[in-house]
Amino acid sequence: MVELTYWLVFFSAALALNLSPGPDLIYVLSRSIAHGRRVGLASAAGVWTGAFVHVLAASIGLSAILTTSAAAFSVVKYVGAVYLFYLGVKSLRTAGATFSAVRDTETDVSLWRAFRQGVLIDVLNPKVAVFFMAFLPQFVRPGHGSELIQLVMLGTLVICVAIVVETCLVLAASKANNFFRANPTASVWLDRVLGSVLIGLGIRLALSEQRR
Repeated sequence: MVELTYWLVFFSAALALNLSPGPDLIYVLSRSIAHGRRVGLASAAGVWTGAFVHVLAASIGLSAILTTSAAAFSVVKYVGAVYLFYLGVKSLRTAGATFSAVRDTETDVSLWRAFRQGVLIDVLNPKVAVFFMAFLPQFVRPGHGSELIQLVMLGTLVICVAIVVETCLVLAASKANNFFRANPTASVWLDRVLGSVLIGLGIRLALSEQRR
């Protein structure tokens, strides 16, 4: 019974956290709506990869630097904020263009670019590192093996939940792709909204404070 309660609490928390809107989720959804399922999944895979980098860093203690060093936290924070701001401005400047081009000629390069951006958005967000440092230790159980192995396993399970959640969201969002291609005005406004949201997230990240 205790074991069941433990996993129910853990997976419920992981599900709630993965459903919370943030730069990574908004990026994945925007790419899915703008470019369809394949690019959406590539973007999500990048986010998952970035998250796994944070899991490994948290597990071996490297992320502790971000929670104890204000300078290190600020550097990563501002780099991430600038990157989000850049993506937002780019979306505003090309409002509607993401839906107007023919996507039948999409290559692996475009998928790689989406993947790479997903990795950067997650890796350059120090709040993700702080989250894993704060969240994972709560579920480490004495007497259940190496703490390092437990942390890696728990972090990987959080990402597995993200894979299920975000794959479903990508498939749902990609259904809107044809609608926006057929409605240029709507696509222009969507790009403007997404650009504004990304800029807002960048500003929010820049103004965020370090938490120990």
